[in-house]
Amino acid sequence: MSDLGFTHLDPLGRARMVDVSAKDPTHRRAIARARVHMTSETASAVARGAIGKGDVLAVARVAGIQAAKRTPDLIPLCHPLLVGSVLVNFSIEDRHIDVEAEVETLDRTGVEMEAMTACTVAALTIYDMCKSLDRSMVISEVCLWEKTGGRSGTYRRDGIT
Repeated sequence: MSDLGFTHLDPLGRARMVDVSAKDPTHRRAIARARVHMTSETASAVARGAIGKGDVLAVARVAGIQAAKRTPDLIPLCHPLLVGSVLVNFSIEDRHIDVEAEVETLDRTGVEMEAMTACTVAALTIYDMCKSLDRSMVISEVCLWEKTGGRSGTYRRDGIT
């Protein structure tokens, strides 16, 4: 670990991949969430399956799953790991769609980045499929909601029971 306390920096402050080879594999899980704000007309069209490009949520779900598996290709210092499962779910409200991604593994490092990548790419896919109807959409509130496993234990965002 660097003098600054960042694990991805060596003692000279250079970027490095953390060595996890001595760790034992353990069960790890992470949940991330995001929100796609849109007009009520767009949310209604998604709910009715009336978007010209197809089933928005089905495509976004597959995109999120693929993104979780490809996270190390996108995040430079992220370890490739065996993703055990990825669940991507949605909740459609009047003026937004909530996206939740849950990723699990039995490995030496956590899956927080995989969950956040899955959630973000699913939200981007919703945007892409609906942009012809609503270019004012905003993706917000991308965050780690919960993580379990590993040396640091359990984390839950404030406000969850």
